[in-house]
Amino acid sequence: MDVQARIAERIEEREQDRRRGSQARGKPGDPERLRRVESLRLARIELDRQRAATEHAGRKQQLALAAAELDRQLAALTDV
Repeated sequence: MDVQARIAERIEEREQDRRRGSQARGKPGDPERLRRVESLRLARIELDRQRAATEHAGRKQQLALAAAELDRQLAALTDV
């Protein structure tokens, strides 16, 4: 993954964080749901870090699939 792609990814993550933060401040949420969202978000960041560090194609594919699953779960929690 090149530097430009990583920078763009971080910018996108920060924008998503801002949107989530404004949504959470706008309405009192279920603390358990908020904890779950934060946990999934941190797990996604860790997967991205691992994917950037690995060079093994099979492992990159596993990490990409895991990231997609986390994104699906995050979307389900934030659309509620």
